[in-house]
Amino acid sequence: MPHPAPHPSPPARRASVPPIDPTSYAPTAARRVRAKVRCLAADTRVDPHSHTWAQVAMSSTGVIRMTAARSTYIVPPSRALWIPPGVEHVVTVIEDAEIRTLYVHQEPGRSGPLPGATDEAANWGECRVLEVSSLLRELVAHLASEPGNAPANERERCLSSLILDELTRARPVRLGVDLPADKRLRALCEAVLDEPARWATLDGWARDAGASPRTVARLFRSELGTSFGQWRQQVLLAHALTLAARKQPMASIAAELGYASASAFTAMVKRSVGAPPSRFFG
Repeated sequence: MPHPAPHPSPPARRASVPPIDPTSYAPTAARRVRAKVRCLAADTRVDPHSHTWAQVAMSSTGVIRMTAARSTYIVPPSRALWIPPGVEHVVTVIEDAEIRTLYVHQEPGRSGPLPGATDEAANWGECRVLEVSSLLRELVAHLASEPGNAPANERERCLSSLILDELTRARPVRLGVDLPADKRLRALCEAVLDEPARWATLDGWARDAGASPRTVARLFRSELGTSFGQWRQQVLLAHALTLAARKQPMASIAAELGYASASAFTAMVKRSVGAPPSRFFG
């Protein structure tokens, strides 16, 4: 079981930057997929913003955290986040990252990236984490990322079609941490996201926030429909994904998250996502 970690100093304040003007990369029916590349340093936060088109957020290197609607997602190079049109989102850079953003034009009446998609049960109207295949990663790397409204050439049209097909085929991953609307609970949840191993119990976090454990437990149930322990387990999985992206061994990840052994951590992962760490962390 996890045990309390030493009380660290508060995290440093993040630098805040505005989003790059997205109109220079607006997708159209003639240019269905536009790519944008941006390199950002760790602890940078891109201000809240939204688009009238769909977006796929991924990274070539480094790890980012995307907060969209009322959930937050860890996005290492092995994952991508689909964000539907109109959903406000915030980017937080966990470690130096080369962020590759895809802007996707959607056909009228379609919520998914590609007309005729075979995954009819998929809800493309909500954010979803997708596995990034080797093919998808290479296709995105070769897609032109210059701003402007020049017409697409044949190569870009072919790459765009293949990217949309790969997105449609990408396996969704059950990974995301819900966030509350209540400001008191939101502040506590964001503190857990920043330092998930700071305290192992609700009592520790409530004491740190100057709140009653009973009040915090009630807010978790009413706001998020879960217990603090279950919610924090999702946070630990997300943080473990960041550590795994750095190629840390499983024993080191388990210790950093407060688990007594790698086997105890492995059991938690299997219980939570139905897959061993080697499969889940990809």
